[in-house]
Amino acid sequence: MKIDNFFAELKRRNVYKVAAAYIFAGWALSQGIAQVFPVFDIPNWVIRLIVLLIIVGLPIALVLAWMFELTPQGIKRTEDVDLATQTRAKPYAWIYIVIVGALISISLFFLGRYTARNTAGAARTELPEKSIAVLPFENLSEEKGNAYFAEGIQDEILARLAKIADLKVISRTSTQKYKSAPDNLREIAKQLAVANILEGSVQKAADQVRVTVQLINAATDAHLWAETYDRKLTDIFAVESEIAKSIADTLQAKLNRSAEHVLASRPTENPEAHELYLKGRYFWNRRTAENLKKAADYFQQAIGKDPKYALAYSGLADCHVLLPAYAGLGSTPRDELPKAVGAARKAVELDDTLAEAHTSLARALASNLQLSPATSEFNRAIELNPNYATAHQWFGECLQSQGHVEEALAEVKRAQELDPLSLIINSVLGFAFDTVGKSDEAIAQLRKTIEIDPNFANSYGMLGNVLEHKGQLKEAIEEYKKNYSLDAADPIAVAQLARAYFLVGRKGEAQQLWDKLKSLSERQYVPAYSMAVVQLTFGNKDEAIRLLEKSYEDHAPFDSADLGWILVDHRLDSLRSDPRFKKLITRIFSGAPR
Repeated sequence: MKIDNFFAELKRRNVYKVAAAYIFAGWALSQGIAQVFPVFDIPNWVIRLIVLLIIVGLPIALVLAWMFELTPQGIKRTEDVDLATQTRAKPYAWIYIVIVGALISISLFFLGRYTARNTAGAARTELPEKSIAVLPFENLSEEKGNAYFAEGIQDEILARLAKIADLKVISRTSTQKYKSAPDNLREIAKQLAVANILEGSVQKAADQVRVTVQLINAATDAHLWAETYDRKLTDIFAVESEIAKSIADTLQAKLNRSAEHVLASRPTENPEAHELYLKGRYFWNRRTAENLKKAADYFQQAIGKDPKYALAYSGLADCHVLLPAYAGLGSTPRDELPKAVGAARKAVELDDTLAEAHTSLARALASNLQLSPATSEFNRAIELNPNYATAHQWFGECLQSQGHVEEALAEVKRAQELDPLSLIINSVLGFAFDTVGKSDEAIAQLRKTIEIDPNFANSYGMLGNVLEHKGQLKEAIEEYKKNYSLDAADPIAVAQLARAYFLVGRKGEAQQLWDKLKSLSERQYVPAYSMAVVQLTFGNKDEAIRLLEKSYEDHAPFDSADLGWILVDHRLDSLRSDPRFKKLITRIFSGAPR
């Protein structure tokens, strides 16, 4: 066949028209699916496969166009079609096909653009691009006892990232329930409200350590960055710093001077002190009475190895603040608070740029009723580390204790954003809603907390308090009973149920619980504040005042469910006009340390 005849035959058989129509429709279709498919969470490999099939289909379409013709009688082989009839009829048919195909493709394209734009806007609102959760690092060491080390490295990388103000970093409490490398990253990211996930593993042998990390975009499952570090233990802080900087660069997060200083810091030059500190944090994170004592002991040992280890002093201060809250340890606020203040001051003295140290000092000062300097320390801590959920939580409770309930709610909300699965933060948030008159939101929030973990006793006590405040005493008693059944040795749980029983006329049971409370007070620290609430319910106003004054003298923590509730506790409303109560309030807020 001559070349001129070949091209004429291509034209006669409409191969040119088919090629033009196919390329145009294929391009528009590929653009449309690229916009629409991600809206429905269809994986990128499906889009790539369809585009590849469109490309492969082009030569097939051209061969079919050469071999067959579309006629009013249907599809026929080209050799069997009458040329004159074909010439008159088919040009219009091909034009219609091209127009209809083009309209469908263009509509799909613009629909995808519009839908994707709206969906992307919503996604950006819900999941900030510069947000990250660090999942538990897998311990690959042969010695499974090195789990504390893997967990500690995860904690320290997270802590360094948290110092970057341009990043939203989820606290460890909310990530610890997940596996090291889960399959459902997109669902986890949705639960934690982040766009990116960091996975990792740690392998420690003698003085060598291997850290492997990978940064993943949870929505697309794309691996944004990955690296493996083989170093000596003495270089572990440099590894943590490099990882944090690489993540910041990858997510285009801006580093201010303070963040750069923190990322480059080496908290200690002593590897033994560092390992002891990691063990302390390991037990601190598993907060039981016995584990808290172990944590304090490890922090003290770390300080023995390196007396300039500011983080160890901060950890020790936090232990001393919380020890009295755990029944059976024999600790009292009067004994522990001076130790907490001393350790926290030392931490700040050693490193004034450490948010954890300022937070520890703020909490200790607040517990000692030095509220003005405590507020300054909380503000400094949050300035240094805006992502530190504990600082926001404790500051919120401090503001609430002073009657600044709206500001307190804002701080606790911020803490919950940074640590969305923290049981204590979610419970405190529920009570904070009630202090501003949002009882329905408070009840919903506390029920949500119970759904997260039905075995967390504190949430039932908080829920009972809110229900009681709303006048739903019968429902409140059911929640108080659940709290008591989970922790019958908790003096606060005993006191709440005793009061509720008395209010519904079950005075014998109320008296039995009061007797139990008195018996407990002879063996351990029992908040005199809780005992005062019961005595006020029993009608013994003078005894209630005496016990509240005792709470002050006992150095009771200015904390939730203790003396810190004195301004916002509806159960004390009948005392507020009493001159003795007003005098006590004046002493509490005088600013003088006890």
